[in-house]
Amino acid sequence: MRFTIVPALVMALLLAGCGGSDRETAGDGCEIGRVVATTTVLGDVVASVIGDLAEVDTLMPVGADPHGFEASAAQAAGLREAGLIVANGLDLEEGLTDVIEGAEADGIPVFRATEHVELLPFAVDAHEGEEAHEGAMDPHIWTDPTRMAEVAGALGETLASLDPGCAQAWREAAAAERSRLLEVDREIEARLAVVPADMRRLVTNHLSFGYFSDRYGFETIGVVVPGGSTLAEPSPADLAELVAAIEAAGVPAVFAETTQPAVLARAVAEELGRGVEVVTLYTGSLGEPGSGAETYEAMMLLDADRIAEALGG
Repeated sequence: MRFTIVPALVMALLLAGCGGSDRETAGDGCEIGRVVATTTVLGDVVASVIGDLAEVDTLMPVGADPHGFEASAAQAAGLREAGLIVANGLDLEEGLTDVIEGAEADGIPVFRATEHVELLPFAVDAHEGEEAHEGAMDPHIWTDPTRMAEVAGALGETLASLDPGCAQAWREAAAAERSRLLEVDREIEARLAVVPADMRRLVTNHLSFGYFSDRYGFETIGVVVPGGSTLAEPSPADLAELVAAIEAAGVPAVFAETTQPAVLARAVAEELGRGVEVVTLYTGSLGEPGSGAETYEAMMLLDADRIAEALGG
């Protein structure tokens, strides 16, 4: 009798953990189905929330530029079999808009991260002036971990609504990820403390650090590629204006991106002729194994270290 009751009690506890008598374990009983994230950054955060409760796939490979990536036919078809699509939104994934909207029209739920945080307008682009992005909101929310913490919490609520039998498990997992991301924010702030207020000025590849700047007290004074997408092309006049802006501000570094060639950034630095450093940051994608930027947390901390080293005097 004793040896039959104890296993039964253990199984009952496992079933109760996901809230349903037809579920075998908390790890394989939740019924959300396959979750597909668009970017590697989102894929990492989503995987941290979901853990072993469901399968997570990421559409973009490491190193892909979110602005320019396009899905294969097989990937587009796979989206229509997902239990949930997690996208950034605000046209960040320009090449995926049609396939995501097509899957959504077929009844696949879509979670757009930018719908769950307070958005900022694009920072002023030194090339194009105050009116260039009037009314346009910046999609690069992941450069602020506190906003990604809010995304994690909102994702937990979405998962709970789609899979009520595991609602408590989803909310608890999301809360844990939210707390972890807030710790990342505090660590970034500590690492950036070496950068004086008068050195908190960024020249970046494109307008991708607006949320970072807002969170940590920086200002973007210029970009190599005009606008909020990497798909634009600067003119010689644009680059000349940028060189003048850097010269006037006296900044010691231009920050390039791993998802884009640094040729133009290096040309700008060489034009200045005073030892301006070109520093590569991880922005739209996580890094390859061994890069030190294999996770969202590691990526943000590595970027903070590189910014601190370049601008910290």
